[in-house]
Amino acid sequence: MPPVTQTLIIANIAVFLLELAGGVPLVDWFALWPDSHFEPWQLVTYSFLHGGVSHIFFNMLGLYMFGSDIERLFGSRFYLAYYFASVIAAALCHLGVTALMGAPPAPMVGASGGVYGLLLAFGWYFPQRRVVLLFPPIPMKARTFVIVFGALELFFGVTGTAAGVAHFAHLGGMLGGWLMIEYRRGRFSNRR
Repeated sequence: MPPVTQTLIIANIAVFLLELAGGVPLVDWFALWPDSHFEPWQLVTYSFLHGGVSHIFFNMLGLYMFGSDIERLFGSRFYLAYYFASVIAAALCHLGVTALMGAPPAPMVGASGGVYGLLLAFGWYFPQRRVVLLFPPIPMKARTFVIVFGALELFFGVTGTAAGVAHFAHLGGMLGGWLMIEYRRGRFSNRR
């Protein structure tokens, strides 16, 4: 496993174990709060907190599955910037949508924004690779997988289905990933 992906997984698991140990109000201080509890560091720190064993398991599985190949492709330095750009874009998107919808303030936690950014990059650079859904086990091309997941997140977000999941944060992570891909391709430079 490449070094940054491995370090991110270890850091997430270590923070999760601290959460389980209790004693320190990690969610109060480091989750992303869309109200007066907001602090700038929460734009990153929320991504290391998780809301249960299945939450961290699936996020770390996605980080491992998609992050390893993307880190090898991008190199560790750009990969780290890409991942955190996705995390921050997910947070900003969540804060914006929460404010627009007037939703009650609730903390957001989880690495999914970063993972959705990695998912986008995986579908972009490895579109023909086969990915198998866990439930139900349906194989599909990575590009199709990304489109299906993006469409489902948009549908669930607009309809309010699966409440308690930050669907627009997932889409924000994909947006952050797309912006970084465009940056990598030189789309934002003044060179001609």
